Amino acid sequence: MGDEILDEAYRRLHRTGPEYEGWLSNHGPMAVEALVRHGHGGGVHRWLDAYLGRLDELPRGLRPVDDWREALGDPKRAGDWLAHFDRELGRRPWRKVLATWWPRLLPGIAAGATHGVIRVGHAVRALREGQETPERLTELGHALGYWAARWQPVPGAERLLPFDPSRATPPGGHTAPDAGPADPDRNEDARVTAALAGLPRIADRSGGIRERLGRLVGVPEWETALGALPPAPTAAGAARALVAITHRAGLDYLRYGHAQPVMLVHAVTAPTAVGRTLPALPPELWAPSVAAAWAATAAVISVYAPTRGAAPPTVTGGDPAEVFARAARHGDAHVVKLADAVLDAYGATGDARVLDAAGYAAQLV
Repeated sequence: MGDEILDEAYRRLHRTGPEYEGWLSNHGPMAVEALVRHGHGGGVHRWLDAYLGRLDELPRGLRPVDDWREALGDPKRAGDWLAHFDRELGRRPWRKVLATWWPRLLPGIAAGATHGVIRVGHAVRALREGQETPERLTELGHALGYWAARWQPVPGAERLLPFDPSRATPPGGHTAPDAGPADPDRNEDARVTAALAGLPRIADRSGGIRERLGRLVGVPEWETALGALPPAPTAAGAARALVAITHRAGLDYLRYGHAQPVMLVHAVTAPTAVGRTLPALPPELWAPSVAAAWAATAAVISVYAPTRGAAPPTVTGGDPAEVFARAARHGDAHVVKLADAVLDAYGATGDARVLDAAGYAAQLV
């Protein structure tokens, strides 16, 4: 029943565009996937009834994407990108399309305030854990198209990535098996904690994320802090590092979330999306994927978190199922997606403290 509800929801959403009010992201596909995933499909269509009215129409294309490098990061080509990936996914298996385009898109992980990669992560999970229906393939195409249209790098992150997106080609090798939970060891967790603690802050906090990210170029400590967490040398090490990043970022939301309750959610949900995609990617892409996820988390914290965190609030996380149920009752897409992400972090680490981030977001948003 959940599969049918998700596909019906996707059909409704695919009549709309990836943004609204100029450049705000369409959170519908991400939220409904999380709701269905956690057993709350019964409320999905009521949620959509209230949400759909704010969305823009599906954008029209201008011309085919012949030179993808030239069209990358051009929001006016959003309709062209959606059509491009519709054709791509009609011709080739979705995992091959993903393996081709992931390294091209990954350096622009900041796209749409990281919602490009987040939407891809939800779409990949729907395909990996359910049926490969036409609606889910279309959703992956919309997610990849949105990421391509809003492609935006994190300043300084290019040196963490061992490939140039302008020359990216499909990697060799085979798709990695589903690694399952990859518990971080204490050294990995401590390394990530220290790297997060060493992140600088921008002085000018005006404007949106696009303006704020540009100001990182003028922060002398930024590139050094970004390099404090070098890419892992192996796929297994990358998986452990990613668990540590999502875990510690979730705990940091309890210290910093009061400052920017919505935007700081992405410090957790962006690396979570990468983690959901890793099992569908060739192993050689795992380490650079985690490096990009770290850059996204570090950037969001550096441009939105205060210099000093507050004492963590007293929030009773409780049973994971009830944590998500409270988020579903709250209804805000960011609260739903954060609850979904911290349940992943809890499942990988067993640290119940991270569940409190979902309850805290529900109080703040």
